[in-house]
Amino acid sequence: MGKSASINVHHVTRVEGHGNIVVDLVDGELVRCDLEIVEAPRFFEVLLRGRPAEEAPRITCRICGICSVGHATASIQAVEDALGIRPGPKTRKLRRLNMCGEWFQSHVLHVAFLVAPDAFGAPSVIPLAESHPGVVKLALRLKGLANEVCYTVSGRHVMPISYLPGGMGRWPTAAELERLHRLLVDARADVDALVDLFTGIEWPELHRECECLAALDDDGAYPMMGGPIHSSLGRTWPPHRYRDAVEEYLVDHSAAKHARGRAGSIRVGALARYRLAHELLGWRAQRAADALGLDPETTNPFHYNLAQVVETVQAHEEAISLVEELLEDPAPEERAPVTRARGGEGFGIAEVPRGTLYHHYAIGPDGRIERANCIIPTGQNLAAIEDDMRVFVPALLDLPEEEIAHRLEMLVRAYDPCISCSVHLLDVRFLRGGRRNAADGEGGGG
Repeated sequence: MGKSASINVHHVTRVEGHGNIVVDLVDGELVRCDLEIVEAPRFFEVLLRGRPAEEAPRITCRICGICSVGHATASIQAVEDALGIRPGPKTRKLRRLNMCGEWFQSHVLHVAFLVAPDAFGAPSVIPLAESHPGVVKLALRLKGLANEVCYTVSGRHVMPISYLPGGMGRWPTAAELERLHRLLVDARADVDALVDLFTGIEWPELHRECECLAALDDDGAYPMMGGPIHSSLGRTWPPHRYRDAVEEYLVDHSAAKHARGRAGSIRVGALARYRLAHELLGWRAQRAADALGLDPETTNPFHYNLAQVVETVQAHEEAISLVEELLEDPAPEERAPVTRARGGEGFGIAEVPRGTLYHHYAIGPDGRIERANCIIPTGQNLAAIEDDMRVFVPALLDLPEEEIAHRLEMLVRAYDPCISCSVHLLDVRFLRGGRRNAADGEGGGG
């Protein structure tokens, strides 16, 4: 007879939102292994229906207080794609700078406040502040700096309302950019200290091959602002074919939809981006990856934590470069014009901290949103988390049930789920194709 055990974690700690781990093992056979998402569905898409297109970024940025810049970015891209708008180069730089700030603050929040207690043997960040005060002080400094990036760009630390079709409603002054540049440059020592903090930490061993997806930027930059969808299996899709890359489906135990690719469960986020685009990192981020021993071919999901540290370095260095470029000509840029006034379908993709975020809108001739679809990174990772748990549990059977539960929580945390983002509804009319662009008879490409 094999071991029997019942693991029930209600709720997983140190993640955003509410989820339960339920594992039942009977005579050595794993009969249940679920990550239950127990929050009620939220109606992102329905909120958008009938609203003027230009309101979409101001509505969707409120989906999440952590990923608000990412939602605004994907949303404005979908609107601009539908209306045939191509924003100018300075506008694109300013938006990328804001995304750097969001990556920075989100990754620091995850690795230094939510994961660090596991790494240093503390139950939460509160006792960690007593046992390792330097770690928490470092995290607070870096988190504050990241918030300054977003505040400088859009006048708010979270939930920016300055994104307009073709431009930005707020433009930082030269003095504001110069101040931000000083803060960023002065923080290089703190960023290096964050890398040092996680160098040499041993993570649980768990290896499972899984398809990785990321939207790689058209201009060859490290993936952040969206572009063609790339798979670690060698496939590539244009943005308007996103449903060929990712299929959402329902499961009984989750209020959030799961997603799969062509070969089963998928991974998105920092580890997937690193696998697909590690050669595009700047030299400081490459140096951090080397110090952390992060292998691009790793199949260990616990290495999401290391990939987020590497991306923190990347976002910080990119922010410095972008501010320097904006300072060369700090004057506000004019909004780009609408070229497809009758609307159509638009596709927006952004690489937010937790992975690839999709916004897909159909905009009518009156300029209002007829249909909307959003696919959230956490929902894309849920099936992979459960597949990982099924591989992980048999390796933990010699441990006490309390420690098994802790290791499974660590696994869920490694993916950095944003559960409240993941519970949403799908407009099934999008699955039937929908109408094409009114002006040119084709779907947008983004």
